[in-house]
Amino acid sequence: MTTPLHIREMTLPDCRPVAEIRIGGWQTAYAGMIPQTYLDRLDVDADAERRRGYLEKGDGQVVNLVAERRGEVVGWVCHGSYREGEVRTDDAELYALYVRPGHFSTGVGHALLRESARRCATAGHARMLLWVLKENTRARRFYEGHGFTPDGAEEPFEVDGVMVPEVRYVRALRDAARD
Repeated sequence: MTTPLHIREMTLPDCRPVAEIRIGGWQTAYAGMIPQTYLDRLDVDADAERRRGYLEKGDGQVVNLVAERRGEVVGWVCHGSYREGEVRTDDAELYALYVRPGHFSTGVGHALLRESARRCATAGHARMLLWVLKENTRARRFYEGHGFTPDGAEEPFEVDGVMVPEVRYVRALRDAARD
């Protein structure tokens, strides 16, 4: 039997574990998709400090949740209003979802996504959108398995002089408030 998972709001002491999860996620999931020189330069301490800054000056627009199992933070999800440039829309956006390497396929990502979608639906958002690396087939399968579909939008971003394409996914949230 798997130890129960506890989903809760992220706190300042969670910033270091979340940074470890985020950096480990990038280095594991994006190998071969993002320049290795960039992945090698990712710094957990700097990322943890950024997370602290975001939480300290948070305005309630962005929700950060962590998943804990046996007192260890094993996943992190972050969502808020969808952004069209600098303008926030009525849709929700899943900004980030990461699971600690070694905890993939254990239900952590599912639980975090479910809770994030539930909170967005409860807040009145009709849809949730997200961006995922076009080549990240594992993540794309995960999101498709949770009711997300690509909507045809693609947008590259630049990493160390390399253009990395992302695709946008969307999911209606009409049933998520009851999950």
